[in-house]
Amino acid sequence: MPIARLKQKLENERLSPLFGVIKKISSNKIEANGLNPSIGDIVKIISRDSDKSELGMVTQIDQKSFFISPFGFVEGFKIDDKIYINDQGMMIPVGNELLGRVVDPFMQPKDGKGKIRSTVSVPIMKPPLDAMKRGLIYEPFGVGVKTIDGLLTCGKGQKLGIFAGSGVGKSTLMGMIVQGSNTPIKVVALIGERGREVPEFIQKNLGGDLSNTVIIVATSDDSPLMRKYGAFCAMSVAEYFKAQGNDVLFMMDSITRFAMAQREIGLALGEPPTSKGYPPSVLTLLPQLMERAGKEEGKGSITAFFTVLVEGDDLSDPIADQSRSILDGHIVLSRELTDFGVYPPISIQNSASRVMGDVIDGEHKKLAMKFKKLSSILKENEVLIRIGAYEKGNDKELDEAILKKEKMNEFLQQTPEEIINLKDCIEKLKEALA
Repeated sequence: MPIARLKQKLENERLSPLFGVIKKISSNKIEANGLNPSIGDIVKIISRDSDKSELGMVTQIDQKSFFISPFGFVEGFKIDDKIYINDQGMMIPVGNELLGRVVDPFMQPKDGKGKIRSTVSVPIMKPPLDAMKRGLIYEPFGVGVKTIDGLLTCGKGQKLGIFAGSGVGKSTLMGMIVQGSNTPIKVVALIGERGREVPEFIQKNLGGDLSNTVIIVATSDDSPLMRKYGAFCAMSVAEYFKAQGNDVLFMMDSITRFAMAQREIGLALGEPPTSKGYPPSVLTLLPQLMERAGKEEGKGSITAFFTVLVEGDDLSDPIADQSRSILDGHIVLSRELTDFGVYPPISIQNSASRVMGDVIDGEHKKLAMKFKKLSSILKENEVLIRIGAYEKGNDKELDEAILKKEKMNEFLQQTPEEIINLKDCIEKLKEALA
């Protein structure tokens, strides 16, 4: 072969992979140079002195260097360690093999049941559904909880938030919804919660039954990037099953921890803090995740429940406020109701389902409106009734509310073991108002 042709061929071949080097490193940010990456590229960080390696994502670029947020911990890495572009990109393996398993955001098993083999890969980040490709929501979605099915009825493809302070009963209600929903596929994302809660949720709230369920876990001790992208990975898994024509239940606990992870990343990259220290990128990120749920024409649907931790029971918290504006309904759990022993402690006066009128018939609508009206009248006159200042006969509606109070309270209460289908729920609503 002539030398000129050989030289030309060698010039076109990459004989050794390109790599960059670390120039500055901290616990949640790495500065490097020597590569020309794009925002969102996945990189592999390799130590020169050990076999330690870690994945990271390029989150900021300037003229001379680029910045990486690591997926794991950076202990053991130092200046001049190498950075390689990972050809795999932001893809995760998915498939029916995930059903019944507990995995991390990269779909690596956490349940000790062996490796998950899958030949299908999907991107973690995808644009939300196009507005004109969304299907109309007209079918009810039963969750097996009387208060929700009867008074806050959900529809297939709806996005709802469960808003509550700490210790009010979010996890218990989540378990009731996962067990009570009659759907072929259930995807549960536990993001930023305590590690103790994972086996507890599986055994206590789900009864150990994961037959048609995938649980994606990124606990509070994981890196901010792992917690952030754990939510997007879980949504990608739900989208895979939706594309096969399934109606999928997506449950995420919690949006607040997800937002806190982005707050850590954004502040480390120099974003300006706004209300409660949240940078602007947090408010941009919430709709990018939430709007991926929904009903798609010609395919299945993702009915999503996102829990929102309301700090100090303050519903004007910036994350709670932004979430309410994006979601199609909100279920508010009341600490006051737990004091009276009402479980699940759903405040029907403060909760709403924006598609309820489109998925129920006229009779159900009248029953729900009457129940809410009588409940509001009782709430308004609670003090008068308790001190004996109200005389029977002065207000016909209040007399009716007092007469039916016991039956109505009975309707609002349900044990975690009970599962009541939508048809039986409507019958019980009739009995409460009879």
